Amino acid sequence: MAKAAPKDTTTKYTTGEFQHTIDKCEGCERIIEVETVKYCSTYTMPESKWRLGICNFATHVKPEISVSTLKINPLKASKRAATKGKKK
Repeated sequence: MAKAAPKDTTTKYTTGEFQHTIDKCEGCERIIEVETVKYCSTYTMPESKWRLGICNFATHVKPEISVSTLKINPLKASKRAATKGKKK
């Protein structure tokens, strides 16, 4: 799955500026393989992106969105609507 990095950009990854990917990064489209070592092409320290939850650069993980419904008392709602028109 990892793409091979072009020859001219391999020095950017081999100088130590970029750190290796972690297990959570497996399957991401942004992984580049240089000399059998996998690096993230977008972020230099992938481990710190996963520390607080899901990496915002991850292409293989989708965030879960939870929708909560709020119950509204229809009697109170009608009273609020009626009083808005009467304000001076």
